[in-house]
Amino acid sequence: MSAPSRSFSVLPGFRLTLGYTLAYLSLIVLVPLAAVFLKTFTLTFDQFWAVVTAPRVVASYKLSFGMSLLAAAINAVFGLMLAWALVRYSFPGKKLIDALVDLPFALPTAVAGIALTALYAKNGWIGQFLEPLGIQVAFKPLGVLVALVFIGLPFVVRTVQPILEDLDTELEEAAASLGAYRWQIFRYVILPILLPALLTGFALAFARAVGEYGSVIFIAGNIPMVSEITPLMIITKLEQYDYAGATAIAVVMLLLSFVLLLVINGLQAWTAKRTGRSR
Repeated sequence: MSAPSRSFSVLPGFRLTLGYTLAYLSLIVLVPLAAVFLKTFTLTFDQFWAVVTAPRVVASYKLSFGMSLLAAAINAVFGLMLAWALVRYSFPGKKLIDALVDLPFALPTAVAGIALTALYAKNGWIGQFLEPLGIQVAFKPLGVLVALVFIGLPFVVRTVQPILEDLDTELEEAAASLGAYRWQIFRYVILPILLPALLTGFALAFARAVGEYGSVIFIAGNIPMVSEITPLMIITKLEQYDYAGATAIAVVMLLLSFVLLLVINGLQAWTAKRTGRSR
């Protein structure tokens, strides 16, 4: 009998590939996370609780996570609209707008923060028109929201756009021929297909926003109990050489982010299974 033929693979053997993957993952992710937890364990529980429940820190949790969720929700709506326009319509400057969507990826976050502050300050190009209306953006929590929307929008657009491009328009035409209105077509035909990708974009935008520092630090104003974000509290602890306090806040932030992302991913898996698109 001839020896069984082995299937050809471009990648090296399973053991070598798995070993490299685990080593890389350990060095890049697991070891730094373990160091954060180990440094936090140098605190007693009372010390840990005093650090993570300080009024300024709690206020920063509310601002960072609240604004991150709100910014991700806003990006989910307007990112879908922008992706729809880029895929379904032709208009002058379409390629330019499509390229500008990726600008937050390429632009240094500090530059984005300075630019947004200059635009939305009281004497800025946009802020000077909002000031008479009693709307203050720069150096307020609203400024944090604007910055987080800016840096999170590309995640939703680039996640939804390929799904829209592959969406078969014959499904919409069939629904229209059966008498469905435009909203009904979108609600019952298009949205179930887009929902898993939309939730993925939402999760990515939230994950980017919750840890954002550079683009927020300038426009936030960093007013205690008002516009201080959690990453700033970590930096403040580090500048005071309170490394254990900084890692304690980082651990709480990490755990809260993990729980929220777990919920979002669970919802994504449920919607994919419900619509028959689970892999």
